[in-house]
Amino acid sequence: MGMGVAGSYLMARLKNSEHKVVGYERSKKERHDSICAWGTIKSTMTELCNKVGIDFSKYVIHDGKKMHVIMNNQTEFDIGLHGLCTYNKIGLIQDFIKDCDVRYGEAPKLEQLEAEYDLIVDCTGFHRMYLPKLEKDFFLPTYEYKIEYQDKVPFDDFLIKPFPGMSGYFWYFPLGEKLAHIGAGDYNKQHIEETDKFFKKYGGKITKTVGRPIRLATPDLCKPFYHGKVVGVGESIGTVYPLLGEGIIPSMICADIFLEHMNDPKKYEKAVDDYYKIYGKVFKFVRKKIHKNFSIIKSLADVLAIFRYMKKNEKRFGMEIHMRDLLKVAKA
Repeated sequence: MGMGVAGSYLMARLKNSEHKVVGYERSKKERHDSICAWGTIKSTMTELCNKVGIDFSKYVIHDGKKMHVIMNNQTEFDIGLHGLCTYNKIGLIQDFIKDCDVRYGEAPKLEQLEAEYDLIVDCTGFHRMYLPKLEKDFFLPTYEYKIEYQDKVPFDDFLIKPFPGMSGYFWYFPLGEKLAHIGAGDYNKQHIEETDKFFKKYGGKITKTVGRPIRLATPDLCKPFYHGKVVGVGESIGTVYPLLGEGIIPSMICADIFLEHMNDPKKYEKAVDDYYKIYGKVFKFVRKKIHKNFSIIKSLADVLAIFRYMKKNEKRFGMEIHMRDLLKVAKA
């Protein structure tokens, strides 16, 4: 259920299996699009796409070399990039589900699905349409534009501007010579104002507008993963890295974990808990910053754990990880 990143990749992994698989997408085929920014990590996406016989390099639009960071309109610094790119997200999704049985413009009720299928995989992202509502959800509203410029893009590489107190950030992602994706997510709801401010300053033609929430609550807060015949995969069970708002690769990895333990709910839940355990620490760090009760001394152990995790996985995050940069963010 849901042909976004997780659902489409799962269809691609299963389409030549022993199972009969049917995909549902509530948008009509001609309106099916990929919301949220098109940034990801080339090396990891290459490995994931290889599992379904797709060459990821054919979808890459822009290879990042540096990310410019603006903190509180005062401190500015660059982060070296090694693999962070933008890519044709909807093109890849459509190729994932090519030759699959996908039924567009449909979102059947749970009772109908339970009567017809053995297993229902909820890949509906934030909406979590077929799983119980969360008791304690946590999310950011986001607002985004796809912009076409007449001559050339105003910036030739990635740019982000965190909001005070780490309540969210504005982003600018280049999509070639004349296109860019801009947007912001902010707990304090300054995201529309900041996005419009950038658009008014640099102009261009808006070709797509999207407003949607993104879940930052991590898997430990998104249970149950299973309910009756329904199992959650991807953002429906909180697979977004809270510090960056990154959900593409984590959701595809969640699909791989599901496939490994598809017939054993307990093992699937444990494997998800184990893999995304660090996400819980990151979420606590972000939430404390947002709620203004963060202390670098009291949270030093968690900050060090986050740094060690990201430093160990520099290739996975596609950027240079330095403690000085994390501390700049922590102190903002």
